Amino acid sequence: MITQEIEHLITKYLFQSANAEELDRLNTWIQYPGNEVIFKDYVKTHFAITLAMNDPDTEQIRLKLLKEIRKGTSEKKIRLKSVYKYAAIALFFVGFGYYLQQTLLDNIQIERISPKVDAVTLEFGNGEVEIIADDATSELVNTEGKVVGVQKGKKLVYDKNTSEIKLSYNTLSVPKGKQFSIELYDGTKVFLNAESSLRYPTTFLPNEGRKVFLTGEAYFEVAHNNKSPFIVNTQQLDIKVYGTTFNVSNYPEEESTEVVLLEGSVSLMHNSNLDISNNEFFLDPGFKGSYNKEARTIDKEKVNTSIYTSWRNGNLVFRDLSFEKIIQKLERHYNVIIINNNKTLANETFNATIETQHETMEQVLNYFNKVYQIEYQIVENKIIIN
Repeated sequence: MITQEIEHLITKYLFQSANAEELDRLNTWIQYPGNEVIFKDYVKTHFAITLAMNDPDTEQIRLKLLKEIRKGTSEKKIRLKSVYKYAAIALFFVGFGYYLQQTLLDNIQIERISPKVDAVTLEFGNGEVEIIADDATSELVNTEGKVVGVQKGKKLVYDKNTSEIKLSYNTLSVPKGKQFSIELYDGTKVFLNAESSLRYPTTFLPNEGRKVFLTGEAYFEVAHNNKSPFIVNTQQLDIKVYGTTFNVSNYPEEESTEVVLLEGSVSLMHNSNLDISNNEFFLDPGFKGSYNKEARTIDKEKVNTSIYTSWRNGNLVFRDLSFEKIIQKLERHYNVIIINNNKTLANETFNATIETQHETMEQVLNYFNKVYQIEYQIVENKIIIN
């Protein structure tokens, strides 16, 4: 058991209300043998309670934490082991993580990661490739020298009044660590996630339909047009759109293509059967359709769509996701290479929310280190986990 004074110092520290004098007293207490381990256990308990309650009421979380502290160290350690065994590890990153790293009690020296800086590119129909600067404002010109749209920072907008007599395709490629958006000729808006590319016509011709080709992940807001269906091709799968808002994830290394429908209606089908209507697999809003690339089967389930579209707001949300898959997403968003030699950790599942616009890769590693005690090395933009 610990004294009432120490338990209040810990809770004040965790809820960002401790002053400098109180932090000094807590720091002194931590120096005594065994106290650092006890303190880390309380930090883990706070993570688990915050996630489990899913409640913004900090007073309720504080009372719950005090209750756990007063049950005693030995009982709490058993409780934590149970959490790790049956629910893997629960991490809660938003807001609290940044504070945790910045306090006087954090003695971990963080090595700096040097992420690569790659450019967004636009490939024209004739094979020419142009680098797209994130902050540029310029005209978009086709291979014949005709202006077909403009670039406005991280967005390309094609002119609806442009007229062409034949289809001309461009390919917009977004590297790891970046996102970009495009407004197509018909007004359809596409938001491309990191390590993604979209091949699309600069104009949509009458009686030709509207078809684009996606690798990676994108969020679509499709302009409605009964006379001209909109189709997203993801290699083996075609997504036929009936005026809608949806998210598509189709990374080559993933075993399935996932389509999450927010509004409207879409159908999924193997692209060799596009004209056979009874092979269409329809989704309702709030459902995710998963196409297994190897088995060529489609399943659907009701989901929380915000988890799958959170990347548009600068967040990564993980729910019961293995560390191996988390690594893939971290590599894309932070443009780093992660080599995981810890096979046990690879299969652990996590719940986490990461604000990628405010939290660095160093902070994310620090969080995993605090909860799982991972060992890692940093060499430029490579992270090696042992």
